[in-house]
Amino acid sequence: MKLMQIFSFLGKRIKSLGTRLVYTVLLMVYAYHSEKTPKWAKRIILGSIAYLLSPLDSIPDLTPVFGFTDDLGVLSFGLVAIACYIDEEVRAKARAKLLQFYRQPDLKELKAVDDTL
Repeated sequence: MKLMQIFSFLGKRIKSLGTRLVYTVLLMVYAYHSEKTPKWAKRIILGSIAYLLSPLDSIPDLTPVFGFTDDLGVLSFGLVAIACYIDEEVRAKARAKLLQFYRQPDLKELKAVDDTL
């Protein structure tokens, strides 16, 4: 998984994805690149992100409002499965990258994701 491909995908769709989904993806990307994350957890991350990027979807991403809800569900499940590998370093990197996409991210959305961990 190449960082630039993920960041390119997020950057192009940033308006439609929402803070919660983008933050979740960033947490997973940085956890994937952490040396502390085992191979089984990296496979969960790859599968979750692959579902987001996949053109085959249970709910088409072009559908207003509901398009990315299934993606968020899969990503959230993956995130909870690897939660013990989301440390402060991963969170700091994800938040720093998020600030490049959003000048003022919704802090309630970030807290909601952090609370699930």
